[in-house]
Amino acid sequence: MGESTQAEQYLVSRIRKGDDQAWSQLVERYHGRLVAYAQRQLGQRADAEDAVQDTFVSFIRTLGGFRSQCGVESYLFTILRRKIIDLYRRGKSRKIGLIQDLYTSGAGEEESDCLSGFASSEPTASWHLRRDERKDQLQEVFAAALMGVLDHIKKTPNFETLKVIELLFFCQLSNSDTAAALKLDPSRVGVIKHRCLKQIEEGIALKNRKDLLEGDLEGIIAQVWRVYRPSCPKRNTIGAFLLGTLEKDWQDYVAFHLNTLGCHFCRANFEDLQEQNRQKGADKLHHRIMESTVGFLRKQ
Repeated sequence: MGESTQAEQYLVSRIRKGDDQAWSQLVERYHGRLVAYAQRQLGQRADAEDAVQDTFVSFIRTLGGFRSQCGVESYLFTILRRKIIDLYRRGKSRKIGLIQDLYTSGAGEEESDCLSGFASSEPTASWHLRRDERKDQLQEVFAAALMGVLDHIKKTPNFETLKVIELLFFCQLSNSDTAAALKLDPSRVGVIKHRCLKQIEEGIALKNRKDLLEGDLEGIIAQVWRVYRPSCPKRNTIGAFLLGTLEKDWQDYVAFHLNTLGCHFCRANFEDLQEQNRQKGADKLHHRIMESTVGFLRKQ
């Protein structure tokens, strides 16, 4: 779920030139998964659709500030989350149930910008420019380190480690809660966590980059994780899971990510794919009915 694909960049470049067909393609590509995500959070379809409409309005109005490093999907989800947070503040109730909900409800939700915690009251324009440059730099450095660690884990593949670090950093569970959720010995969780942190430190050459680190390392990793979602399965992987065509270990991991961890973003993709499959099924039935009846229609 990292930077924009070439196809996304091409669409965005056309949209910036005022191409309404490109804008229609982008809306068509993402609106289904955004509505699925918003409806899980808000409950009502009408509320979800309103939030998604506002999201696309905000996206097009702030397109000049979009940076391709985070990807269009992540950028849209970031905007949508902020819209939903505003609704919560106005009294909307929130459904709680999956691990992500239970342990991150209200925690880290106030700001989707992974570096919002580094804000300052310094008023000068030059300071804000330096801060924004620094935020971008920190995002990219930590995201690259996380991607490197996770790519190695997925290629192995080591799904026990992947589940552990998702619960530790994405859901921000404690070692003991992570161990209980996965039925592991707490000491095993501690070893995995220590090894992962060491790999990330090595990945960003932390000893030589003290200028980048202003806070708790684990906290920064958790914040960056929320923006880049480096462990989220790709949409085509979720599609293969839906069809049951993944290898057993991958099928088990994606089931964990969707149904136990309860990643809202990936569940939104899953539900959108389900809906698309239902629509394709309806289209096929429509085609079959037409083929089998059009001859009779002509005889009338």
